[in-house]
Amino acid sequence: MTARNFPESFVWGSATAAYQIEGAATEDGRGRSIWDTYSHTPGRTLNGDTGDVAADHYHRWSQDLDHLAELGLGAYRFSISWPRVQPGGSGRFNPAGLDFYARLVDGLLERGIRPVATMYHWDLPQELEDAGGWPVRDTARRFEEYAAGIVGALGDRVHTWTTLNEPWCSAYLGYGSGVHAPGRTEPAAALAAVHHLNLAHGLAGRVVRELTPSAELSVTLNLHVVRGASDSAADADAVRRIDALANRAFLGPMLDGAYPADLLADTAAVTDWSFVRSGDEKTIAVPLDVLGVNYYSSTLVRAWDGHSARSAADGHGASAHSPWVGAGDVDFLPQPGPYTAMGWNIDPPAFTELLVRLGHDHPGQPLMITENGAAFDDVVSADGRIHDDRRIDYLRRHVGAVADARAQGVDVRGYFVWSLLDNFEWGYGYDRRFGIIHVDYDTQERRWKDSAHWYRRLVATGQLDG
Repeated sequence: MTARNFPESFVWGSATAAYQIEGAATEDGRGRSIWDTYSHTPGRTLNGDTGDVAADHYHRWSQDLDHLAELGLGAYRFSISWPRVQPGGSGRFNPAGLDFYARLVDGLLERGIRPVATMYHWDLPQELEDAGGWPVRDTARRFEEYAAGIVGALGDRVHTWTTLNEPWCSAYLGYGSGVHAPGRTEPAAALAAVHHLNLAHGLAGRVVRELTPSAELSVTLNLHVVRGASDSAADADAVRRIDALANRAFLGPMLDGAYPADLLADTAAVTDWSFVRSGDEKTIAVPLDVLGVNYYSSTLVRAWDGHSARSAADGHGASAHSPWVGAGDVDFLPQPGPYTAMGWNIDPPAFTELLVRLGHDHPGQPLMITENGAAFDDVVSADGRIHDDRRIDYLRRHVGAVADARAQGVDVRGYFVWSLLDNFEWGYGYDRRFGIIHVDYDTQERRWKDSAHWYRRLVATGQLDG
């Protein structure tokens, strides 16, 4: 790889999520979320870990913003905890919760860092789940109300509003395979959740357009690169079916204004999609200033032959129930290494392939890499440093993949590394570390890994060396 330069306008940032870092789970009027309930349910998370304390960001936010400034980052993507600002998910807003995010936003602006606020990063108020959760249409309406409250309170200072983070995970892992909160395994409910998350995005996006027309609007999707095990027609159809569930179930209504016909046909035995009402798809297709893309690894599938041992190596957690609703005859195959600590294959060329496809399929739609990073088994060395060479190699190669896509004319405008801090990694608890800054969970001490020093140099120069 030769040296490659990114323009001064390219945005370098880092990302976090509220439940993963904030802690203070019962302080200052915060309500309960589905992840509080899920993580406190025995057997749901590794070692029974919860986000009760996490990285204690709620009390250490100013110190953490200082790290962002020292890294030289131009933007910070954080999420707002719905139950912290609107306990119960409806009705009055919590002044203490809103004040926390107001101080956070002001602190970013004082340091010259753009606030990029994600409205929803999986922490649905438990009361809304008790009323049916995302499979119920009313949840999208409650989200519209929540969006109006936070945009009204913070909108004049937030540079970019991101409606949802990875609705694929919220719908399919939360309601299909059950490996994420709320832990339900109901295929039809998972597809209803897909639609109501899409609808919530459209409703909230229109709130942003109305209340703060100068702010940028975004959504973040974890898009899949799906490849077939062979060139056979059966494997090609398996790729098509998984692509519909993984990608086009969201890209279709959000960018094209309609669900793909093959998705509806493939899942007809699961649901008749009668929860999609007239006008919904038009509402969902609110114009975006930027499409957020999260990428970590690629996917390999084949059509099940009906008698061989099944393979479910999709990288999305172990469950007797598949997140791939209506695709029970598709196998997900293990891929060659190397792997991250999550067991995910490392495939930078697939990242370029994804971005080039998006540029081709949706010309004129700017892109932003809103998450990319890797978990490894980090060790504090005798010299007090964390020499995470494998993470540096991962980041270098994936930033290079972004450069390759840009060289092919794809309008990628920025890159946010996941994550700023080690944190609560959902079902994996505190066992997986994605941060470029190490967190000692006993003392809450922050310590830069070598990858943080590497990233600071990249941000300062805009030049990626081989």
